[in-house]
Amino acid sequence: MAISKKVEKFLAGASFIRKMFEEGERLRAIYGADKVFDFTIGNPNVEPPEKFREELKKLALNPVPGMHRYMSNAGYTETRSAVAEVLKEETGLPFGPEFVVMTTGAGGAINVVLKTLLDPEDEVIVLKPYFVEYRFYVDNHGGKTVEVSTTPEFRPDLEALSRAITPRTKAIIINSPNNPTGVVYSAGELEALGKLIKQKESEYNSDIYVISDEPYAKIVYDGIKVPSVFLYLDNSLVVTSHSKDLALPGERIGYIAASPGAKDIELLMEGLVFANRTLGFVNAPALMQRLVAGLQRESVDLEEYREKRDILYNHLTSLGFEMNKPDGAFYLFPKSPLPDDGEFVRKAQEHNILLVPGAGFGLPGYFRIAYCIDKQIIINSLPSFTRLAEELDMKKR
Repeated sequence: MAISKKVEKFLAGASFIRKMFEEGERLRAIYGADKVFDFTIGNPNVEPPEKFREELKKLALNPVPGMHRYMSNAGYTETRSAVAEVLKEETGLPFGPEFVVMTTGAGGAINVVLKTLLDPEDEVIVLKPYFVEYRFYVDNHGGKTVEVSTTPEFRPDLEALSRAITPRTKAIIINSPNNPTGVVYSAGELEALGKLIKQKESEYNSDIYVISDEPYAKIVYDGIKVPSVFLYLDNSLVVTSHSKDLALPGERIGYIAASPGAKDIELLMEGLVFANRTLGFVNAPALMQRLVAGLQRESVDLEEYREKRDILYNHLTSLGFEMNKPDGAFYLFPKSPLPDDGEFVRKAQEHNILLVPGAGFGLPGYFRIAYCIDKQIIINSLPSFTRLAEELDMKKR
């Protein structure tokens, strides 16, 4: 066999993404791109803020000597300082560049953290539904993924978490605003989680780290604020990227920030820098590091995303679809009107609507809609959603 049995198994488990991509290509070739409503990929269609273009032009016209060479494996000090300055303002904690490592996006950041923390068979808790790649990332570094259910509103279930934590628990990955639900965890929920972790650390004489995956932290609506995990969890690390807040997914630029109050913080940071290098990432892209240093307070226009959310949410709920109204990110996660979410997704394809089944996020019975696409495509899709709902007799359910 050309590939490992493990990778072959993973490919089969993740095949829904590939199948949806291939189906989209097939339908677009038949009907045209404007008649295929592809809600599968969280790939922002908005443009980066104007200041990004200004900084890019400035750097292109006035290049810094040596700007494309290697730097410290943690990244440029000036970029890490810019990140730390904002974190210090937001939390009041003594953040400095020594607590930040620049990375090749959030995916790279999570792998660096897991490489640093995990011994073979250490357990990493993920909350359902979760970003599909978490399971593969944990496996990359010899860990074991433990899936824990959330409440019906997709909020942390502390009783379920308490039962899931064992002496082998090394980390808990949280994602707020959440992909795929759009839920934002409250300060009270983070505080309660912090108390539970301290209790379990004392009970098992262990260290449990919270890895907060936050690429959507600035994509929030209706006046909602994303509380900082650093205020409630000592052994915490934030991993993030500028893929969403600056609409730079193809540039793969992000960072890890560790709490100044984390246990053995100096050793932890040394481990993160070492893992960043030995995993082959070596450095985050030099050009992007220089550009984002001055953009830490910038964000894309949230009004555009809010408008798309409301168009879809209002129309789909009027048809009988059940879902929470998301607080952030750019996804809807409705209940499937059919018991088999895969069957529902196939029904939707018959109307040229491409969706992702909830089973892919660890929670069957739901489906995900990514609304980070052109507004006109969303508007064009509404009659197709209506016909789909009529076919399934949604009003009678």
